[in-house]
Amino acid sequence: MIKVTAAYAKANLPELLRAVAKGSSITISRYNRPVADLVPSQEATKPAPKFGTLKGKIRLVDPHCFDPMTDVEVDAFIGGDN
Repeated sequence: MIKVTAAYAKANLPELLRAVAKGSSITISRYNRPVADLVPSQEATKPAPKFGTLKGKIRLVDPHCFDPMTDVEVDAFIGGDN
């Protein structure tokens, strides 16, 4: 835990925010009495999603959507001669 004065916190807020973003907790005091704590946000500490968490939740509507296009489909797509 890092302890700083209110004057120091006011003058060095970006530095303190970087420390909090890395996981540190900071106590700000005024006249040697703690008045505030800077701690990492709950939203900022959400765990990263694990690989495979969408298994079974995604499905392809057209199973042939990734098949190569035929010459006729390519001509129709690029607007070639009909």
